[in-house]
Amino acid sequence: MKLIYDVADKPKFSKTLVFAFQQMIAIMAATLLVPMLITSFGLNADPAAALFGAGIGTIVYLAFTKRKSPVFLGSSFTFLGAYSASIGQNYGYWGMIIGVTFAGLVYVVIGLIVKAAGTSWVNKLMPAVIIGPIVTLIGLSLSSTATGWVSSNGGDTYSWVSIIIGLFTFFMIVLASVKGSKNIQLIPFIVGIAAGYVLALVFTVIGILVKNPALQVLSFQPFIDTFGNFTFASIIDYPKFFFLKAIQTNGQYPLDAAAIGNIAMIYVPIGVVELAQHIADHKNLSNIIEKDLIKEPGLDNTLLGDGVGSIVGAFFGGCANTTYGESIGCVAITGNASTISILTASFGCMILSFFTPFVALINSIPKCVMGGACIALYGFIAVSGLQMIQKVNLGDNKNLFIVSAILVCGIGGLCFNFGFNPITNGPLLQITSLAVALIVGVATNLLVNNGKLSDGESEKK
Repeated sequence: MKLIYDVADKPKFSKTLVFAFQQMIAIMAATLLVPMLITSFGLNADPAAALFGAGIGTIVYLAFTKRKSPVFLGSSFTFLGAYSASIGQNYGYWGMIIGVTFAGLVYVVIGLIVKAAGTSWVNKLMPAVIIGPIVTLIGLSLSSTATGWVSSNGGDTYSWVSIIIGLFTFFMIVLASVKGSKNIQLIPFIVGIAAGYVLALVFTVIGILVKNPALQVLSFQPFIDTFGNFTFASIIDYPKFFFLKAIQTNGQYPLDAAAIGNIAMIYVPIGVVELAQHIADHKNLSNIIEKDLIKEPGLDNTLLGDGVGSIVGAFFGGCANTTYGESIGCVAITGNASTISILTASFGCMILSFFTPFVALINSIPKCVMGGACIALYGFIAVSGLQMIQKVNLGDNKNLFIVSAILVCGIGGLCFNFGFNPITNGPLLQITSLAVALIVGVATNLLVNNGKLSDGESEKK
C-alpha cells in the first residue's frame, strides 16, 4: 500500500505528537483492560503501571528491531488463563512476573535458534496460502469483541443507544479517513473517538436529566474516583509498579522449586502458542509497509524484542506484552509507518501513566465508542489477510481445502485441551484456536501436496 510516511521518515515534531497520540488511543483501551481483569482474579494490578509497562516494553522492542518495525506492544489477553491459574494457586505477584519471564524466554530461545538456523523455514512453513487466512482469522476472531462493545457497551444488555454511538464513531472515522483534508486523513481515530465521546456525553446528560439509565452510556466514576477526595495524587501519582507490590508482599506468597516448576508449566506453552501470532503479525505488517520484516531486521530480532519487551513490561506492569493488531491497523489506515511515531507513543504512555486525569479520561471512554473504532481496526487486519490470499490460486482445490480448513477451525473456535485445572475449572493446557488453525492448515498443505509444502501461488493465472 502507499505510505504517507515510511518507516525511517521523521514527520515534523508537531505531527509526530499527534500521530503518537493516535497510536496511544488505538492501543490504550485493551492495554488498560487486562490489568482490570487481573484485579478481578484477586491481585491488585494498576492500569497505569500496565500502561507504563507497555511503553517501556515497546521501547525495548524497537531497540532490538533497530527501529525498523512500526508496531506497539500492549497487554496480551492470551495470558489471562495463565494469570488466573497462577493467582488461584496462590503464587502471587512474583508468580506472575516469573511466569511471564518463562514465556518471554521461550521467544528468546527460539530467536537465538532462528539466528543460528536462518529464516528460510518461515516462508516454507507459512506461505501465502497459510499466512493469508491466518491474518484474516486474527481480524475476524477479534470482531466479536468490537460488535459486543458496540451492541451492549461492554455489558450484558442490548442497547440501541450504544449501537448508534458505536456506528457514529465508525462512520466519523471513515469520513475523516476518506473525505477529510490531508491532515485530517492522518488522524481519523482521534476525530472518530472524540466525536463518539461527545455524542455519548450528550446522551448521558440527557439520560441524567430525564432520569433514564438506558441513555447513560458514559460513566463519570473514573473522575469521581480521581477527584472525589482531591489531593496532589489526583493530578500526579506514580504507577503502582508490579515489582514493588511483589517486594511489599514478599513472603506472603511462598515459592519453592516445585512451585516455580509448576509456574513454568503454566506459562511456557503459551509462549510457544503465541509464536504463530507473532509471525502472522509481522507477515501482515510486512505486507502493509512492503518490507520483509522476517528478513530485516530479522525474525530473530523481532522475537528477541517481543520476548525481552514482554519480560520488562511485566516487571513494571504485571502484564505480558504482545504486538497489537490495533497498532498495525492504525498504520494501515493512516499510511503512517514512521517508527518515530511509535517511539513517541511509547514515551507518551510512560509519561501519561503518572498523569492521573489522563488515565481517568481514558478509563471513561465508553466501550461502544472503542467498539466503533475497532470495527475499522480489526476489519483492516482481516482485509490485509485477504490481500495476501489474492496471491493464491484458489482455482486449485488443493488451496481451497487449506484456506477453508484454517478459516473454519479458527472462526469456529476449535481448541486442543489437555488435562483439567481444578483451580480454574478449565483445561490445564489449551492450544488456542489460532494455533490449531495453523496446525491444521500446515497438515492439510502437506496432505494435499504429497508431503511437500506448497506456496499455493505456483499455478496462479
